[in-house]
Amino acid sequence: MYIRSRKAPRVALIHYWLVGMRGGEKVLESLCRMFPQADIFTHVAIPEKLSPTLRRHRVIETNIAQYPFSRRHYQNYLPLMPRALEALDLRGYDLIISSESGPAKGVLPPPDAPHLCYCHSPMRYIWDQFHVYREQASPLQRAVMPLFAHGLRQWDVSSSARVDGFAANSTHVSKRIQKYWRRDSTVVAPPVDVSSFQPAPKEEISDSYLWVGDLASYKRPDLMLQAFKQMNLPLNIIGGTKAQIRQLSSLAGQRTKFLGHVDAQTLRDHLSRCRALIFPGEEDFGIVPVEAMAAGRPVIAYGRGGVLDTVIDGHTGIFFDDPTVDSLVGAIDRFQKSGLASADSAVFTTQAGKFTEGRFHAGIVKALKNIGFDENVCDFPLPVRLASG
Repeated sequence: MYIRSRKAPRVALIHYWLVGMRGGEKVLESLCRMFPQADIFTHVAIPEKLSPTLRRHRVIETNIAQYPFSRRHYQNYLPLMPRALEALDLRGYDLIISSESGPAKGVLPPPDAPHLCYCHSPMRYIWDQFHVYREQASPLQRAVMPLFAHGLRQWDVSSSARVDGFAANSTHVSKRIQKYWRRDSTVVAPPVDVSSFQPAPKEEISDSYLWVGDLASYKRPDLMLQAFKQMNLPLNIIGGTKAQIRQLSSLAGQRTKFLGHVDAQTLRDHLSRCRALIFPGEEDFGIVPVEAMAAGRPVIAYGRGGVLDTVIDGHTGIFFDDPTVDSLVGAIDRFQKSGLASADSAVFTTQAGKFTEGRFHAGIVKALKNIGFDENVCDFPLPVRLASG
């Protein structure tokens, strides 16, 4: 067991890049609340795009930040990131926690400092999604990707041996960790701010279905648009760039509305009043379905990926089995006959309540215990101690 003599161990949080506030950065925020004195190491950071919680911490960039245009085109420097991580000086730190989706876990920890990796996903663009990303890349990127991907995969596997323990954000990711790195992992669902969502009165539930999120092709908005056009059902779409909306508008039916980006309150209102959330893509975890359930609404989802951990088929949502328009149409038809649209909101909010920050903190505490780190020497907030049992 790793035991420290002082009350506040030095903690290093390693995150791939800090250029906005998406799901991975929300997890990092929560880790910062567990370790308020931690230092953050990352390849590049854009402070004005970060939350006050992250900005309060000391942020150290790797040498990737010194390269031209790295804050806009950081992903182009992917082949250089392994060396940049290994150049970080982590001497004197008592605990290393890496947040992995891009290269983050490959640091060289001190021999007496345990290293826990919280994995959002092994790097998709060098493993199972390599060919998808290559198809969507520029001609130059398509030519270059095979030249560095093989070596990066070798480094990715070898660097996994430097990690004492893995926590995966879903069962889906845990299986991919085993497949590509041959390592076991503990599933610790990411924190979702379920308390900020409230169900609407039943009389305020609309007939419109809802999509929330980026309109990237891997999320399969094309399936959704074609299905709703075929069924002539009302659909509201929140999110997506202007270019994505222009590209997809030709697939949309007359009853589909593109709302673009909206403020947080408008988003909460739509989630609580929609007939159901549509989630046709395969995600590693998928926070939006949990938010929809926290708002008291069911989910219609492709039955693969993280939703298998969060949505209960036939109870809090309906799954479809194949990534086709016909399969999604069949799921919507089953949903309309199921009675889920008028079910008591408590059915959904109870399920969403399994994904709170308290449960995330408790999972991290357990994962730290599993690698021999004594959490009693840490200044964890009282709710974390209670949650850890």
